[in-house]
Amino acid sequence: MDFDVTQDWHVASPYDFLRRLRHERPVFRSEHLGAYVLTRYADVRAAYGDARRFSSKGSLTISRSLTEETRARLGEHGSFLSSFVANVDPPDHTRLRRSVSRAFTPRAVAALERRFRELNEDVLDRVAGRGRADFVEEIAHEPSVKLTAAFIGVPAADEEFVQQRVKEWFQLFLSPQPPGRQLELADGFLTYLDYVDRLVVARAKDPQDDFTSLMTSLIGEELSHREVVELISTILLGGNDTVPNQLGNSVLRLLREGQWPVPPERVANAVEECMRIDGAALGSFRFATTDVELHGVTIPAGELVLLSTDSAAHDETVFPDPERFVIDRPNADAHMVFGYGIHFCVGAALGRLQLRTALDVLGARLPGLRLAEGASVAYRRSIVGRGLPSLMVEW
Repeated sequence: MDFDVTQDWHVASPYDFLRRLRHERPVFRSEHLGAYVLTRYADVRAAYGDARRFSSKGSLTISRSLTEETRARLGEHGSFLSSFVANVDPPDHTRLRRSVSRAFTPRAVAALERRFRELNEDVLDRVAGRGRADFVEEIAHEPSVKLTAAFIGVPAADEEFVQQRVKEWFQLFLSPQPPGRQLELADGFLTYLDYVDRLVVARAKDPQDDFTSLMTSLIGEELSHREVVELISTILLGGNDTVPNQLGNSVLRLLREGQWPVPPERVANAVEECMRIDGAALGSFRFATTDVELHGVTIPAGELVLLSTDSAAHDETVFPDPERFVIDRPNADAHMVFGYGIHFCVGAALGRLQLRTALDVLGARLPGLRLAEGASVAYRRSIVGRGLPSLMVEW
């Protein structure tokens, strides 16, 4: 048996498979992924903390399924994210992270929380009277998309364009596509990069009060033009996709567990337990820089390695009874959905803030929220992401 992204269980319910791997083959060679897979919590955490042997360089641009024609179409941009903070090793990583962290001061984060609360209230003002909605399409995405756009400096008129391009990025790089579709997605991706590039050029000429202007001001001193383009492109990916996916996963879990609405004092821990049990990110890729001996298996130098944070979050040696949702689990936040060590996600504080705020507002405004009668639940097919394309709810 192997991972198989063409099968629903790969994302929806891989836990029996992952448990067997943890117990019997903790270092597993996946033919389907073309990678070795680390499944035990201790091994995943140790690999995250060992940038010398498990390199991040180029790790985000993994797509073994791209055809030669698609690679040719992408050209130099096939190595997109080559300078993104999560995709490099020190010393570049140290310099990039220092620059990005300037935007996440406590004062800035507090202002973002107020704005995000307003955005959630705005959406609910529009849909609350209907009594029914697609939670993913009509509630979960818009506040995160708008907050991220405002933070970055994307004009409101361009939000839909960016959201569509982001969806195409995930399809191109993180899910298998037929050759013709790959070329369409590649063209959309190049359009996206061109858009961000033009935004950076515009802010260099006319700075505003936004993240793009802050990063653009560092070009030539701390950052290159390309590094700024890739930073902005990637934060847009998280805000337009990963955070809303996690919110959808979390609401589905809470409804199924009969834990809705979440009492305000439990929201923070509920967010962590939802991320642990239904993480929107399933893991990170690394390259072995040298032969690595682990549990009697040698991972040869140059091989791709998947650090399965999804498996680690269900490791019974760290999380007792891991398939059970425990809303006040004392160590729920020990999951590694945001990574670990030097590559801990730069947007983690903002992501957590968004999830807490959304559950707080939704619980207060829609206390009777429930799954719609006969609603079907199916996850998107992806290598390293878990998200729902649709979730019909009523109240």
